[in-house]
Amino acid sequence: MDDPSEPMQEPANLRFLRRLVTVLTAVMIGGLLVIIGLLVIRFSGENNPALPLPDHIALPDGTRATAFTTGGDWYAVVTADDRILIFDRASGSQRQEIRIVTGD
Repeated sequence: MDDPSEPMQEPANLRFLRRLVTVLTAVMIGGLLVIIGLLVIRFSGENNPALPLPDHIALPDGTRATAFTTGGDWYAVVTADDRILIFDRASGSQRQEIRIVTGD
């Protein structure tokens, strides 16, 4: 008869599965640390140049800005009276005005 105090030898496939789970856990932890490191490097202040914004925007009289967006060599202001004003980034002069027409 088998002695109950003697430890039973585990099957080979169970040993392989245990090692596989341990290796996969280590790889996942390493991958998570790499992702966190890349995010820290990407969003650090020194490597991330600030978005070049204009110092001031001269809007027409009586115009109230509700939104702002920027492109390569232009920026745009959406106004409360349903217009989009597009300005040249270099000179600050207005390039185009687009009236927003609603279906009301």
